[in-house]
Amino acid sequence: MAIVELKVPSPGESITEVTIARWLKQTGDVVEKDEVLAEIDSDKATLTLNAEDSGKIEVLAAEGDTVKVGQVVVKIDNSFKPEPKAEVKVEAKKETAPVEKKEAVVTEQKTSSYANGTPSPAAGKLMAENNIKPGQLNGTGKDGRITKQDVLAALSNGLPNVQQVLSNTWKGEREKERSKMTSLRKAVARRLVSVKNETAMLTTFNEVDMSAIYDIRARYKDKFKEVYGTNIGFMSFFTKAVCEALYHFPAVNGMIDGEEIVYNKYCDIGIAVSAPKGLMVPVLRNAELMSLAEIEKGIKDLAIKARDGKLGIPDMEGGTFTITNGGVFGSMMSTPIINPPQSAILGMHNVVERPMAVNGQVVIRPMMYVALSYDHRIIDGKESVGFLVKVKEMLENPNRMMFGGKLPEEILLGL
Repeated sequence: MAIVELKVPSPGESITEVTIARWLKQTGDVVEKDEVLAEIDSDKATLTLNAEDSGKIEVLAAEGDTVKVGQVVVKIDNSFKPEPKAEVKVEAKKETAPVEKKEAVVTEQKTSSYANGTPSPAAGKLMAENNIKPGQLNGTGKDGRITKQDVLAALSNGLPNVQQVLSNTWKGEREKERSKMTSLRKAVARRLVSVKNETAMLTTFNEVDMSAIYDIRARYKDKFKEVYGTNIGFMSFFTKAVCEALYHFPAVNGMIDGEEIVYNKYCDIGIAVSAPKGLMVPVLRNAELMSLAEIEKGIKDLAIKARDGKLGIPDMEGGTFTITNGGVFGSMMSTPIINPPQSAILGMHNVVERPMAVNGQVVIRPMMYVALSYDHRIIDGKESVGFLVKVKEMLENPNRMMFGGKLPEEILLGL
């Protein structure tokens, strides 16, 4: 008999502690090599703990425990081996066993299987988001495991009944519930407080007429999806406009390092996305060199990784500027908070049709408020306002994005 000790892996440099977010296996379970045993939260990312060998496990830490990197949290006794797969046994008896007997064998094997009724990581997250308990679902996966498809099928089985609706509102009880802050939430809290205390943060506002972008999307959305396999959204236009504006206002793309100002000669744009475990800001590298299609694909890939909890620290390090879109939640106006050590962040909001004066006429236009929060220690008011005006100009005249912020006729006239 040999005991294999599993230690907490390091999520990245400077991280010494992590939190056991969720155990997918329990003491006494027999697991296979490389099977996922637990999900671990750190200050910056979520990672999984996988079995290094097959055998019976002993769990040494509870869910919610804070453990040191390198600490032993699981022991595997590899003298125990996983039982043969249930479907193999059923197939062997298929020819001779009566139907009734075969069904009894299947039921017995599924009930005794360690995986029976256990959700996969993706299914578990979806169940937590929708307040679904494992006992409410029948798993159709291997050995009775609950799959993501099982959860989606349950959610799509029609409208909830009256009792379900009534159970989703106040009941007049005076109970309290306490939950431990995750490592990620504690890290976010520390960073936000430090930003308020250590920067001279101000916010300037403007509004953008989205008519030109609406027209482009209406004319080319089908062709764009046919060619590139992805939809064309607002974020790619804003990212492109921001990259061009940063070229003209380099201080907005800079940061303070001790007593020096670092001016970044490239655009690594952080895109704030809402993930099950909280706000994440993955980074598009060298966004200034990307086409709209490349930006859309990059954002889509990062959003999927964030949703599935697969963002790593390299995905979120080193951004020079951040864009956040509160409009997807219905926000009309807000003051976004800077993502340190960056010096500025652009906030997008929802698009609302409003009456506007255009060439002496009142017309209805789709309008969006935009907000730039910036560190006044490095960015002056003139630069912040000029940057936001430049973004507005390019969004209202998308042709400017192709010519360094100028219109084709301005290039022709040498202006």
